[in-house]
Amino acid sequence: MIDLPRSPGFRLDGLRALVTGAGRGIGLAAAAALAEAGAHVTLAARTLTEIEEAAGAITAAGGMARALVLDVLDTATTRATIAAQGAFEILVNNAGTNRPKPFVAVSEDDYDAVLDLNLKAAFFVAQSVADGMIGAAHGGSIIHMGSQMGHVGGSRRTLYCASKWALEGMSKAMALDLAPYRIRSNTIAPTFIETPMTRPFLDDAAFRDDVLKRIKLGRLGKVEDLMGAVVYLASPAASMVTGTSLVVDGGWTAD
Repeated sequence: MIDLPRSPGFRLDGLRALVTGAGRGIGLAAAAALAEAGAHVTLAARTLTEIEEAAGAITAAGGMARALVLDVLDTATTRATIAAQGAFEILVNNAGTNRPKPFVAVSEDDYDAVLDLNLKAAFFVAQSVADGMIGAAHGGSIIHMGSQMGHVGGSRRTLYCASKWALEGMSKAMALDLAPYRIRSNTIAPTFIETPMTRPFLDDAAFRDDVLKRIKLGRLGKVEDLMGAVVYLASPAASMVTGTSLVVDGGWTAD
């Protein structure tokens, strides 16, 4: 009789997840995916009506979700608010922004806006959640929403590339510091995904055509393309995966 190995599975029943920037786009998709896999999801963002509606839709579909108003740029309040929620097992560090400009046109205000949200806020949100995970001694999974632009360069993307390359390095170093506590840190690095944030850029026909030429699978990404990656990295199936990046780019960075 052959003793077949059994998959650890992708279910997240009984686990608590926090998703930042969860009101729409990639954040909403991540929250919906985690809830579908059985997690109790807290959707965090600055706009209450948006996340309440999103949490309500997840609940109506049979998931468990609640809304939490959180301005991740306010580090002290964010730390206190996260601590008050109790320990999470999963974090999707998703809140982010972009200000595409030629390098010579970038202002100090642009720099602060992109780096403060994409990097500083991500750092301290992760630190706050990790504090809870360590205190609860149950391990956990921290997933940072990076970008293919954290693996390559791009014109008019100096700030965005700077923030996403830094996020990759941060995640790897975090993985080393948090491994003794059985807390994993990884990134997901998508290509251009059709979301409310990217729509104004993709509406430019020339820009859209250039993007499609670079994506070897010949289409733009959809938020649904990232849902499996989120669940995988959060799940027992990825229990030995830490300090790496799951690139979901249709082949962009393979060239």
